[in-house]
Amino acid sequence: MAAETAKVDPMHQFTIEPLFGSGNLDLAGYNIAFTNSALWMAITAVALWVFMIGGMKRELVPGRWQMMVESFTGFVDDMLEANVGKNGRKYVPYIFSLFMFILFANLLGLLPLGVIGLHPFTFTSHFTITGVLAIISFGIVLIVGFWKHGLHFFSLFIPSGTPLPMAIIIFPIELVSFLFRPFSLGLRLFVAMMAGHVLLEVLSSFVIDGWNAGAGYGVLVGIPAFLLMIAICALEILVAAIQAYVFALLSSLYINDAENLH
Repeated sequence: MAAETAKVDPMHQFTIEPLFGSGNLDLAGYNIAFTNSALWMAITAVALWVFMIGGMKRELVPGRWQMMVESFTGFVDDMLEANVGKNGRKYVPYIFSLFMFILFANLLGLLPLGVIGLHPFTFTSHFTITGVLAIISFGIVLIVGFWKHGLHFFSLFIPSGTPLPMAIIIFPIELVSFLFRPFSLGLRLFVAMMAGHVLLEVLSSFVIDGWNAGAGYGVLVGIPAFLLMIAICALEILVAAIQAYVFALLSSLYINDAENLH
């Protein structure tokens, strides 16, 4: 009975639930309940705001906090300059906000707050969230592309010097590939975060089941699984940063296609 009580459901952590009795709130036929996902998005935004405010003192001799903020902004600025050029500087606020928001969301979702009764929610493990972020980046590419180049933006889908017969074949292929960009961009982040959290939950079930089965199984199964959990947690911290960087990097590369169209 104890083992059944301690059973771990690896998918339960992704369940979106209404909070504060808001489950029945409707607006024009749509449910507008305040959910755990919305709560952690708000917490992420506040944490990011506090981080930025604390590092914007502009002291002559910057402290550690200010140096952290300046290091992140310099990192994003260098990435945009390398991928977009000098024109990329005007996109620093957007790419920086995107990178830091995803980074904070990923890291906050890994906090071990369950021991004090709180349950962090990694909203980047939902494709609805990562997909919207990807669509925003894709929308900026379309707006910039058509604003700067007009219908010439469609030349992006035909390599320079392509013969007309080949262009007729290549254009629809390149167009479909371009339209799938937001899908692949959002899917990459969503899959990486979901897979890592599922793996941690599965390993935790090995730890619990091992110790519930007795001291012998606890030593043979529980301890190795627990040590592997620690290693996976360290890897997840690295993945959280890498995925935020990849999302920002690909967004900057897509912006470069629109900004520097030849």
